[in-house]
Amino acid sequence: MEITDTNLPGVKLITPEVFRDERGFFLECFRESWFGDYSFVQDNHSKSIKGTLRGLHYQLNSAQGKLVRVIAGEIFDVAVDLRKSSPTFGRWVGRTLNAETMKMLWIPPGFAHGFTVLSESAEVLYKCTQYYDSADERAIVWNDPDIGIDWPLEGDPILSERDKQAVALKSADYFI
Repeated sequence: MEITDTNLPGVKLITPEVFRDERGFFLECFRESWFGDYSFVQDNHSKSIKGTLRGLHYQLNSAQGKLVRVIAGEIFDVAVDLRKSSPTFGRWVGRTLNAETMKMLWIPPGFAHGFTVLSESAEVLYKCTQYYDSADERAIVWNDPDIGIDWPLEGDPILSERDKQAVALKSADYFI
């Protein structure tokens, strides 16, 4: 297993050691010791079709850390730093995650998260450090020019009604 830093402090790419043979494969996809002071309380599973874009989501008062993993298909996964006191506030990092490489992205609390589906469909699992709270959830518009995410899209993304109502970074609530 290899843990690699990204250009945003705290966001890490995790490359598991995958043992493959004629029967299939085995990998260790989670170990508590990898995450220091963080513990996970909720697992989420989503399935989306190609062109779907989910995000950029975060919870303000019950900030969630997320360990993101793709079990079918491929996504472009994004984290945006929303910690106002951080030197990387408003910056983003993106990584392609897929079921073949089995790489994972660790996004600590204080970041917005989103992804777009690159394959015909994708199933995404993510472990969360806080429970989902719809009253606490916020969303930043996916194409905010102040953030400038270079999404690998083929045309307009498929968005939820909630994501169509997302706000710009300059109007958003953020972390201190």
